[in-house]
Amino acid sequence: MDKPMDEPVDKPVDWPRSRCDATLHVLLDGLAGLAMTGVIVVVLAQVASRLLGVPLSWTEEATRFLFVWMIFLGIGAGFRTVETARVTVFIGMFRGGLRRLAVPIYVASSVLFFVLMAWTGWKLVQQQWMMNETAATLIVPMWVIGSIMPISAILAIAAIFESLRTRRRQIELPELDLQVGQAVDVDVNVPDTEPKP
Repeated sequence: MDKPMDEPVDKPVDWPRSRCDATLHVLLDGLAGLAMTGVIVVVLAQVASRLLGVPLSWTEEATRFLFVWMIFLGIGAGFRTVETARVTVFIGMFRGGLRRLAVPIYVASSVLFFVLMAWTGWKLVQQQWMMNETAATLIVPMWVIGSIMPISAILAIAAIFESLRTRRRQIELPELDLQVGQAVDVDVNVPDTEPKP
């Protein structure tokens, strides 16, 4: 690696710190990128085939399934890099002791959500497996498509703990250290565009 491993944990990093981090990075970002590339290629094939007068029947379904995989993998990637939606307004209103609870609340609520998503996804995959469902035009078992739900939930939980270890300061929102109602002093120079007499 080109960067030392002993840098502060609070500093956000863009390189994997361990094999586990590297694997998580490839699984989330890499597979989401492949799914996105697949969506682009399939949509282009769909457009080209329609322009040529021989539409491909499988492209709509393939686009939909690739998009679903891309979204579910992207959710985990967002948690890995702490780029997920958070209610920063409420965190900004918290004072001292309550403010320190922001990270545990963030982690607990996120992990709980993904545990429920994994359980629900697993039940869905079991149902699809037992009913032997297949996609209409692709003839792919639907459990293969639905398996992204529990898989991405497990990867997202791992991503939450990786971000907690490597990007804790981003989770704590240090940019909200202003007191509520405190103004930020900004010096803005606006050039005078009107001619002077």
